[in-house]
Order: sequence, then C-alpha cells, then structure tokens
Amino acid sequence: MFHVKHCDNMNQFQDTPLAQELSQNFKRLAAIDAAVLPKPNATRVFTVSNQKGGVGKTTSAVNIAAALASKGLRVLVIDLDPQGNASTALNIPHDVSVVGTYEVLMGQIELEQAVQISSEMPGLYCVPATINLSGLELEIASAVAREYRLRSAIQRYLETTMSPPDYIFIDCPPSLGLLTINAWAAAKEILVPIQCEYYALEGVSQLLQVIEMVKRQLNPNLELSTVLLTMYDARTRLAEEVVADVRQNFPSITLNAVIPRAVRVSEAPSQSRTVITHDRRSTGAIAYLEAAIEIANRGAQLGR
Repeated sequence: MFHVKHCDNMNQFQDTPLAQELSQNFKRLAAIDAAVLPKPNATRVFTVSNQKGGVGKTTSAVNIAAALASKGLRVLVIDLDPQGNASTALNIPHDVSVVGTYEVLMGQIELEQAVQISSEMPGLYCVPATINLSGLELEIASAVAREYRLRSAIQRYLETTMSPPDYIFIDCPPSLGLLTINAWAAAKEILVPIQCEYYALEGVSQLLQVIEMVKRQLNPNLELSTVLLTMYDARTRLAEEVVADVRQNFPSITLNAVIPRAVRVSEAPSQSRTVITHDRRSTGAIAYLEAAIEIANRGAQLGR
C-alpha cells in the first residue's frame, strides 16, 4: 500500500512546474556540457553598452565572459565603469590603490601590467576600474586623440602579449561620455542588453544614431552584432510582447537565449561571484551559458 502511494506522489511531483523545470534544466545543462566552442580567428573585442541603466549590462558582461571561460576560452574583461561593479563580480580588488583602467588610459602603464587573474574561473582575467576613472574625462579633455587611448592600449597588448585572449569584453558606464566613446573606438562589436520591461526600446534608437556617428568619425569597423534580452519574466504578457518587438526590430542579431529575471543572478555579485560559479544549475546560469555558446557559434559561422 505504501509503495503504491509513494509512486502516486512521485507521479504528482513529476507533473509539477518545478519538476518540469528541473528536468528541462538537466537537459539544457547536458547540451551545454557537450558543446565544444570554436576559437575565434582573432581576438573578438566587444563593448557591452546601453546608456539606459538597470538593463543587466555589467551582469551580462561578466557572466558571458565567465561562461566562455568555463568552456576553455581565454577571456579578458576591461572594466570602464568607475563604480567597478564588473571588478566586484569577478572578485578583483578595485580600491584607489589598485592600478587599472585609469592608469592605462592616463598612459602611466601598459594594459598588460593592469591585467589580474580572476579567481572565478581558469582563463578569466580582468583589468579593474577604480573611482579614479570618474575624473578622467576632465583630466584628458584637451589631450590629443583622447578617444583612441583604449584602442591604442589594446592594440599594443594584443601585439606584444604571449597569450592573447580569445575575447575581450569592455564594460561601459551607463552614459555616453568619453569612457564609452573610448570603448566604441576600441571595439569591433557591440553587445546591447535590452530588458524585457516597459520602455525597453526607449533610447535604443538614440544609441543606434550615436553608433552610426562613431562609425563615421572614429571607428568604421564597429558593428552592432549582438542583442541580448534580459530580465525576462515568463509570467507577464508584457515580457512576451517585448521579446517579439525586439526580435522584429533586430531579427538577425538577437540571441535565441533569453536571460530570466532570477534571484541567483541578482544575488551573485554580493558574493563577489558570477552566477556561473555561484549556482551553475540555476536557470540564470544556464541561460548565460547558452548565450555564450550562441555568441561563439554565430561568430564562427560569420568567419570571425
């Protein structure tokens, strides 16, 4: 009698949304574990940008970087935000005594001298940002070629380092100032996170106009290559509408992977971790792993 009741309970559990989600996550992780990622032909340099705050910009930069590193690739995150949130998530000290992007942009040191190893993952590195960056725009306002400082630093680094990274992700502040312009002048690709909430596309048209201006005046090789949907809540009709709207506007560059609004994703930075190491089996980690795989495979298909 007990055996029959136990089986009934098991069948009931298997029919619950939680059980179905666990089963689906198990299958998704198995596919992720089986995936072998191609190395790019040359270092792919991304800037992760959106002047609208709170869209998951830094979260996406560090988690995609960690996801790629977890699959055996070498990845460098350059933190250009004076708040240093990317540095925090990668467990890299970034108090005022630490050398980082400020000293690189001021021409005081070479980029390679500021690179630190992240304890999060083998193959994952970071150039930290400190609060000193907040005054940089005034300090170099009259400097010659001030928009190209990061690009020159990255070029020298890639030409001289013994082990160039497969990917570089530049995390920008949520503004269109000189730091972001430096990132766009240095990058080849832009990854734009768009949150699945009200006014998701507000400001994106302005962003596209600025990108076109940067392409004309500073960096003709810059390309908006990737759009990532973030903070998706499957319980709301609005989220579905935003997904459809973004896919309609950016059909060829929007990733199939969608990042859910998830507790594990938001709590990981408080532990100085990425969600990839904080809880790899969570839906947020799985989604970022899938996004990273998609970025690598799409790049290979386009010959990057």
